[in-house]
Amino acid sequence: MRFPLKLPEKREFDCVGFGLNAFDHLIVAPQYPAFDTKTRFLEYAQSAGGQTASAMVGLRRLGLRTAYAGRFGSDEEGRKGLQSLVDEGVNTDFVEIVEGARTQVAFIIIDARTGERTILWDRDERLAYSEWEAPVGFAERGRILHLDAHDPPACAQVAREARRAGTIVSADIDNIYDGLPQLLPLIDVLISSAEFPRRLTGLTDERAALMEIKARYGCAVVGMTRGTRGALLYHEGLFIETTALPVPGGCRDTTGAGDAFHTGFLYGLLQGEELETCLKMGCAVAALKCRALGARKALPTREELYAYLQSLG
Repeated sequence: MRFPLKLPEKREFDCVGFGLNAFDHLIVAPQYPAFDTKTRFLEYAQSAGGQTASAMVGLRRLGLRTAYAGRFGSDEEGRKGLQSLVDEGVNTDFVEIVEGARTQVAFIIIDARTGERTILWDRDERLAYSEWEAPVGFAERGRILHLDAHDPPACAQVAREARRAGTIVSADIDNIYDGLPQLLPLIDVLISSAEFPRRLTGLTDERAALMEIKARYGCAVVGMTRGTRGALLYHEGLFIETTALPVPGGCRDTTGAGDAFHTGFLYGLLQGEELETCLKMGCAVAALKCRALGARKALPTREELYAYLQSLG
C-alpha cells in the first residue's frame, strides 16, 4: 500500500526533528530487583538518548541528512549529549543551551534475562518550550518533520510551519500532555506506543482505538508499536500488521527500540517504499538496535540494515 501524501523534494535535510534529548545511565541487573532488596548489578554504561535526538542519529547513520532542534542543559551531560549529535553528523544549528539547567536524565534498569527495561527519568522544567519559543524556519528545511510531542503547543507551532511548507509531519507519542488535542490534527503519520491509543480514547481494543484516532483527528496514517508483538498500522480502512523480528545474538536492551522503529519507518518513507515495507524496516532497525546497551550504540548503518533484511529473506 502506497503512502497517500507526496513528500517534498529538494530540501536541505531529509528529516528534521524537534523534541527530546536525554542522557541515560544504564544498569544491567540479573533480574528486576524485588522491593527492599540489594542486588549487585552486572554492567553499567552511559549513553546519549532521547526520542527525537536518537531518531535523527539513526537516520543519519542510514545515510540521510538530518537536523535536530532541542534544548540541552549547561551541565556535563548536556555537553556530551550535544557532542554525540555533532560526532554523528546531525545538524545542530537550532540547538539551544539553557544556562544553569540540567539535561534530561534517565536511570534505566535492564533485566539481563530478557533485555526489557524500566526507566526512571526527570526533566528540568527550564528545558521546556512555550508556544512562542518554538524554532522558526526549522520545519521548512526538511522533507519530514519528526516530533515527540512533549511540549505540544510548541510542537503545534512547528507543525503548522511544516504544513504551510508542504513538509510531512510525523510523531512518536507515548503519553497525554497538556495541549495535545491541538497538535494531533496537524500530524500526518502518528505511530505511538502501545499504551497511548487506549489512554487517548479510553478504548481497550487496539484496532478500535486506532480507528477512533483516525476519525477524531484525521491523521493520514495511524499506528502503534507493540514490543515483542511487532507493529500495527491503520490506513484507508485497512490494517497492516507485522511481527517483531529476531535480534541477532539475542536481545540485550530494549531502550530506544521505539525510537529505532521510527528511524526505520521514516527511512522507508523517504526511500519511497510501500507502507508494508516501511513497517518491516521499522521492526528491522528496532531489532538491530537491541543488540547492545543504550538507545544508539547498535543503530545500524544502511549496509547492516539491508544485509539483515536479506538474511530474513
